[in-house]
Amino acid sequence: MKSTLALAVAAGSLMGRLLLAQDTGEYVVGPKDLLEIRVLELPELSVERRVSDSGSIALPLLGEFAVSGLTASEVRSRLEQTLTQKYVNRANVSVVVKEFANKPVSVLGAVQKPGSLSISGRWTLMNAITAAGGLTPMAGHKIYVLRRADNGLSDTLEIQSEDLFQSATPLWNIPIQPSDIINVPARTTITVFCIGEVKSPGALQFNSDERLTLLSVVAKAGGLTDRASKSVRIKRRGSDGKDTERVVDYKRILAGTDPDVEIQANDVVVVKESFF
Repeated sequence: MKSTLALAVAAGSLMGRLLLAQDTGEYVVGPKDLLEIRVLELPELSVERRVSDSGSIALPLLGEFAVSGLTASEVRSRLEQTLTQKYVNRANVSVVVKEFANKPVSVLGAVQKPGSLSISGRWTLMNAITAAGGLTPMAGHKIYVLRRADNGLSDTLEIQSEDLFQSATPLWNIPIQPSDIINVPARTTITVFCIGEVKSPGALQFNSDERLTLLSVVAKAGGLTDRASKSVRIKRRGSDGKDTERVVDYKRILAGTDPDVEIQANDVVVVKESFF
């Protein structure tokens, strides 16, 4: 219960930062973006225009109008100023970015059509994954959303796919912004070796997105035999090629006195025979 509450609090905090960025950080227009412009006093200027590679849009009456590097509100202000100088006493202008093609959303990993998406309007995580064809059968249980701010800082939110698609909890269907990166890692098979006084010793297969601990490894090996010692050795080869060994008290871990131990791919768990 406590871990679930802590996860919800942490996720809420991170999503709060993501939503704050969405509310306070206006998008900067760039080439290939699609703008919708409405001018109440001049209907002929109510058009949709895609920004050219040079950063401008072609407008009736005004010709080429530079917009690249401006926010939608800045484009609106400049249009209102230009129109009041040339054509009307007062201009009521609205500018909406309909497609964020300059900063597409990237959907990577185990989706049917990985790549870039030019989002339009208000998109959510589910919208983006659906637009990428949905998850493949090899998709893992986790989805990561990476968001970078203009100041170079970034946040990453980890979401369980079951929470998003099966539980359909709105909390996890977060808003998606231009240039977000959505990564759906594929499941891979990892091997752990459990030998000695367990009922089914040998190589054990796990999915890469499973939480791998000593208790789960021993459970998959059928549990300990009656002759098993309480001391369990965990052997691991590091990235430098050197072997390390750790000895833990299995009975204390099983009783909850000691924390469960994380196991990594290719670890060797050795359960020796007790002589008492």
